[in-house]
Amino acid sequence: MHPDRELTERRLARFLAQRLPPHLWTAPEPLHPAAWDAPAEPVSFAEATAQDYRPVTPGTRWGRPWGTTWFRLTGTVPAAAPGFLPEALIDLGFSTDMPGFQAEGLVYDAEGNVLKALESTNMAVPLEQEPGSAILLWVEAAATPNVIGNFSFLPTPLGSPDTAGSEPLYVLRRADAALLDVQVWELAQDFAVLWGLMHELPMDSPRRHELLRAMERAAAAVDPQDVSGTASAARTLLEPALSAPAAASAHLVHAVGHAHIDSAWLWPVRETRRKVARTFANVLALMEKDPEFVFTASSAQQYAWLQEDHPALFARVAARVAEGRFVPAGGMWVEADTNLPSGESLVRQFTFGKGFFLEAFGIEPLDVWLPDSFGYSGALPQLIRAAGSRWFLTQKLSWNESDTMPHHTFLWEGIDGTRVFTHFPPVDTYNSALTGQELARAQRQFREKGATNLSLVPFGWGDGGGGPTREMLAAAHRTASLEGSPQVRLSSPQEFFTQAEEDYGQPPVWSGEMYLQFHRGTYTSQARTKRGNRRSEALLKEAELWAASAAVRCGTDYPYQELEAAWKTVLLGQFHDILPGSSIAWVYQDAERAYAETAEQLERITRRALRALAGDGTGTLVFNAAPVALLGIPAMGAGAGPAEPAAVRINAYDGGWELSSDRLTARFGPTGALLSLRGESGRELVVPGEEANRFQLFRDTPNQWDAWDIDAADRTGALTLRGDLIPDGDSLVLDCRFGSSSLRERISVSPDGRALDLDINVDWQERQKLLKLGFPVAVLADRASAEIQFGHIQRPTHENTSWDHARFEVPAHRWVHAGEHGRGVALANDSTYGYDITRTGSRDAGTGTLLRASLLRAPLFPDPGADQGVHRLRFSLRPDATVAEAVLEGYRLNFPLRSVHEAGAGSVAPLAVLAPGSVLVETVKLADDRSGDVVLRLYESLGGHTGAVLTAGFPARAAVLTDLLERPEAADAQLPRREDGRWELAFRPFEVKTVRLSR
Repeated sequence: MHPDRELTERRLARFLAQRLPPHLWTAPEPLHPAAWDAPAEPVSFAEATAQDYRPVTPGTRWGRPWGTTWFRLTGTVPAAAPGFLPEALIDLGFSTDMPGFQAEGLVYDAEGNVLKALESTNMAVPLEQEPGSAILLWVEAAATPNVIGNFSFLPTPLGSPDTAGSEPLYVLRRADAALLDVQVWELAQDFAVLWGLMHELPMDSPRRHELLRAMERAAAAVDPQDVSGTASAARTLLEPALSAPAAASAHLVHAVGHAHIDSAWLWPVRETRRKVARTFANVLALMEKDPEFVFTASSAQQYAWLQEDHPALFARVAARVAEGRFVPAGGMWVEADTNLPSGESLVRQFTFGKGFFLEAFGIEPLDVWLPDSFGYSGALPQLIRAAGSRWFLTQKLSWNESDTMPHHTFLWEGIDGTRVFTHFPPVDTYNSALTGQELARAQRQFREKGATNLSLVPFGWGDGGGGPTREMLAAAHRTASLEGSPQVRLSSPQEFFTQAEEDYGQPPVWSGEMYLQFHRGTYTSQARTKRGNRRSEALLKEAELWAASAAVRCGTDYPYQELEAAWKTVLLGQFHDILPGSSIAWVYQDAERAYAETAEQLERITRRALRALAGDGTGTLVFNAAPVALLGIPAMGAGAGPAEPAAVRINAYDGGWELSSDRLTARFGPTGALLSLRGESGRELVVPGEEANRFQLFRDTPNQWDAWDIDAADRTGALTLRGDLIPDGDSLVLDCRFGSSSLRERISVSPDGRALDLDINVDWQERQKLLKLGFPVAVLADRASAEIQFGHIQRPTHENTSWDHARFEVPAHRWVHAGEHGRGVALANDSTYGYDITRTGSRDAGTGTLLRASLLRAPLFPDPGADQGVHRLRFSLRPDATVAEAVLEGYRLNFPLRSVHEAGAGSVAPLAVLAPGSVLVETVKLADDRSGDVVLRLYESLGGHTGAVLTAGFPARAAVLTDLLERPEAADAQLPRREDGRWELAFRPFEVKTVRLSR
């Protein structure tokens, strides 16, 4: 051991932090700044540079929250001796923490060419003109507020320009032309790598002692009066330590440069567009200096923004893509949430994402890159493979609160049995800087030791963008083969996955959803946005179905461009910090406005198509967009009128009210509690002694991540809300006031007489509260079913294991179901996603299952006004229901029948009919290639192997099985046709098939 280890380490720490940095740049000469403040939204380079600028000096305050200030910088390029590089150093007032969460700038040259970005970790701009020539730089500086306050999670007015004020946030600190001393900079990188490695080695390791002695000698060789002149000698003393190779058995890290850029979060979409330009400009600048650097970026939407906003910069990206150095990843439109979007939405994430990359670059990503989404649906593996992809990467499950994922490289099996090769980087971050600590963690935590020795490390500043820096690349090169460290190889996702797949012949299998034991509040926060998403998805299905039907039957034009625009709006809204409800207020103002505009557009398309299909006359035609018959109207067709609704009776009963039909009887107490529910079986389905239709108000004060989390500690101590229940026509109406809020629930019988329909309006004015609606049902279900994309998943209702206990709040789509043998109870909804489903009963025996929906939250951060205001939520409670009937109820609530008056047609036949009823048509559209072919998305909905017969409702020449991008699955993808003109298909449980019917 080194005799004075602690003292030497303290001396070295001071040397690295204080002695070297002042000597990185020499001979600074002031630049001359002038400024112009954009009055509102950002403007183009041409418009900005045509304005009148005011002279400013370092120390000048600038930048109202969310504002843009343009700086014009002039000066002279300094002369540089060999070993020195002239650079402009521009400090917009950066802090040393939270890169990407504060001011940023984009630098242009005199002709308007983008050079690179300015960020807290990246303040230098190379000056490549001749010495003595004039400098003219333009900086578009964004005054993005740091609304997260270094993760303090305090309510902030800065989340919207309406409340953020106008006081300048930043101070222009520096604008100089200076000379980068290359040897001093390289010496600093040498020290950084060895220092980081040393601290990860065991205290008694000979290698640790060797590194400490080498750094001690090198630091002593640096003359404080001549750091520049002695840096080279110091580097020579470090060379033996840096050149010692890694062991052949050392863990191999594929270092993939990337920048996780949230498409919106603590900034609006508008600012993300600029973050993309800044980050990609930084990457291109690094590529010019380092030929080994490879960069990966996901999200086709972000490339599309760059193409629109900065076509010249996009062309530079395209050139690097062609070289294989700028690698599009993921194959999705955005890095979407995967719990909340519908199945067809996830399909379109792939079709729009891959379609863009194929059209723009002629390449197709084979990986799915979702490092930060909040859990992963069990429907996803099948969709990944059906989209033509092979691999999946995530990082987020390292955030689990209680249980650690048992694998890092494995096969992930979906609900239909499809498996996809998956990697979960053991480095536990998607924003690595390739530090010694991070590389050591990746090696230490890797769980597949002995079977394989490869892992991937995504490196580069992320969330707010920025990407890799030259310091990170220096670390990568120095650790390519370094004794004591994992080996580091600059790489791409495809290179890693190809090698990992070859290296690991029999990986373990993880089956079903990958539930994140964290961020459970994201199934509920920002209810208006979630409702807007659900309604948009339904309207898109209707618009495509009826527009395709009108095109085939009436020869009308199919609105390809309008539908594409609507889909892109909805897909962007499914980004994993928008739809989950974890962004600032501005994001939701934009989202709700976009959903309203999209609804108007889709309603116009649907009305136009229905008018064409109905023809002209004096009748009424009723259209059903659902893939199941509703009230006698055929699936995806139209009839003259629905069946008469069931007769309903309301009678006083034991101080309360009885609401009944011939198939259902429900008894309520005077304050709104459902005390008894019997369906056609006559069996009581409310747990004896308990109350259903129970609104409960919980405290909602998570320890951290306010809008994201619901904590188990807040599940107790609920306040049960009670109101006044009175008859109103064929319904019962419950009025309830609580806190500063009010609630009205209209309780009626469904048109078929088999279910209770609950129409709830809430004026929500609470803070840090959670509103739930519960139904303790007398069904002893070991597992409950919940709809997910293209099927459903069964989750335990008990808490036998820590994994079960952690799943105390779960996502579901249109329905949940608790059943015993044959039948149970179904709870369907039109806009709700969060549930807790648990056993309920006495101390001595479990007697039932509690189905409880989370209706509204009121977090304070990042949007202190989250969910305030009026909300409408609809539910259906169906007793004696099978899972198939739960599916039907979900479609009924989400696809109400549409009536067209003055119709001439007596009916409209569907474009496709499937039998049996367990196989459903989720989507009917015209082919993306505009050939006029009809495309069907089919899925098996109940979880069993089954055959199906497809009948086309028009003269179809052939039926071809395709992938999600509507390409034939194989050379023999054409389905054989039966003598009766129909086609037979075989489905495995929850299988999704895409069929293309040629006209």
